[in-house]
Amino acid sequence: MANSKRGPERGSLKAKRGGQAVREKYGPAFYSKIGKKGGETVKEKRGPKFYAEIGKKGGESTKRHQGSEFYSRIGKKGGEHGRAVASDKG
Repeated sequence: MANSKRGPERGSLKAKRGGQAVREKYGPAFYSKIGKKGGETVKEKRGPKFYAEIGKKGGESTKRHQGSEFYSRIGKKGGEHGRAVASDKG
């Protein structure tokens, strides 16, 4: 079955070079702007409940794949980082 989309094959070297060319042409501000625009559109269309729902699904998936111990480990790392930052300010 032929590729019905225009442009190079997804994941090919040509596609990668095309993406790099766009990045060089428009720069990081362009991606920030379009990302913000997309996020605002989703927020208007779906509302805050949507974000709560996908956050919950993501958390459940992470727990399934990483195990509940994962949250304990990252919580300890976060706490250590917070203490280090607080002592640097103090």
